[in-house]
Amino acid sequence: MILDRQLTLEDFIGVVRGGEQVTLSAAARERIGRARAVIERIVDGPDAVYGVNTGFGKFATVRIAREDLRQLQHNLIVSHAVGVGEPLPTEVVRGMLLLRAQSLALGHSGVRPEVVDLLLALLNAGACPVVPAQGSVGASGDLAPLAHLALGLIGLGEIAYQGEVRPAADVLAELGLTPLALEAKEGLALINGTQLMGSLLALALHDARTLLGTANLAAAMTVEALSGSHRPFSEGVVRLRPHPGALEVAADLREFLRNSAIAPAHANCGRVQDAYSLRAVPQVHGATLDALTQAGRVLEVEFASVTDNPLIFPDRAHPAGGEVISGGNFHGQPLALTADALKVAVAELASISERRIEQLLNPALSGLPGFLTPEGGLSSGLMIAQYTAAALVSENKVLAHPASVDSIPTSANQEDHVSMGAHGARQLRQIVEHARTVLGIELLCAAQALDFQPLAAGRGVRAAHERIRREVAPLGGDRYYRPDLLRLRELVTGGDLLRAAREA
Repeated sequence: MILDRQLTLEDFIGVVRGGEQVTLSAAARERIGRARAVIERIVDGPDAVYGVNTGFGKFATVRIAREDLRQLQHNLIVSHAVGVGEPLPTEVVRGMLLLRAQSLALGHSGVRPEVVDLLLALLNAGACPVVPAQGSVGASGDLAPLAHLALGLIGLGEIAYQGEVRPAADVLAELGLTPLALEAKEGLALINGTQLMGSLLALALHDARTLLGTANLAAAMTVEALSGSHRPFSEGVVRLRPHPGALEVAADLREFLRNSAIAPAHANCGRVQDAYSLRAVPQVHGATLDALTQAGRVLEVEFASVTDNPLIFPDRAHPAGGEVISGGNFHGQPLALTADALKVAVAELASISERRIEQLLNPALSGLPGFLTPEGGLSSGLMIAQYTAAALVSENKVLAHPASVDSIPTSANQEDHVSMGAHGARQLRQIVEHARTVLGIELLCAAQALDFQPLAAGRGVRAAHERIRREVAPLGGDRYYRPDLLRLRELVTGGDLLRAAREA
């Protein structure tokens, strides 16, 4: 991939998870050079410019001598690298490397091209600086996490490479890379940004899209297992309240249920209407889809944004050539609000799934053997699987509390409103994991319930059921079935079941 102005979510995933190599375009290199020329003129001039020849935060009024400018940038990185907690997953750090390079490549940060080249060299080599997960308040960007990222560039800290965590200087030497000696403005440009929030949010959004499709499939399987009505999913019904997400989910359900022999056989069964967790799937899942769509719009803007401070405008008229402006582009609020919205949206997929699990397991609701075991009493069947789902759904309620409503002033009240976007994005990642497990439990239960169904299910449901049965045997008497649940979660995560159903 050639890094220039545009970066899509598909590009991001291709690099971060697919290992696609990245090179800097000639146009981006030229933009970077023009912005750097403005910084060089400032260094040689009399003006005090924040972050170039002054201190940082509350020390913005302290002028720094020219001979100390390199030390200033070095000090910034080592003093800000005070994150704590477990190291971030490799894919998150790879996303940070890519997004930091992308922002700098837009040509308004004032770094040398060598800075972006080294970010991309580490990314392409699969070498990831070790970045602790905690420490960002999401205001002047993700300062502490990005400082740990920058440590690797200057040969300090540790880098994970080829399955080992080693001193950064050793890994750079093995790769034939020279640690950076940071010049004016470069340390600040590396840590003022939203790249931790952005990486976490992008990965979660990609995964949530797959999760949503699988949730639609799980719902369709449960509807068939319970001989539920298909009529609430008809286009005529949903079009009377035409939210785009609801329309798309209903269409998805109709495809999964196509050619079903179950619904026609129960046309006059006497049941007036199904529970909300079956009947209102287009409206509930559809609202989540609309939230995912909005999140995609936010990320599209973020991927094309400069989140540094101060910003360099090489083409603006100024006696020294170019202009430097301090702003607030580093503030994480757009991503923080988006992460919080997605937390709620994804948590709802798990919440309604757990209710469908109850519909499947409760004999008073399903008309099926209690807890889907043919040996009730001697065997407990899938009873405790619902407990696990309930526990995760309950934990999601805590995680879904909005992080962005909190703010703690920092830097002696210079940075007096913060977004807490990194908190929300990390919580979102956990909610996605929980939702995968809950949907895996529903799929386990729905497959077991379909084994009791004598009629042929819809085409997509049938394909998914067959795919599950290639991996997980039906439950007769009780057995240790946690490995089955974990395997189903893998099928949810990788989208295998969804692909099988769609291909049918």
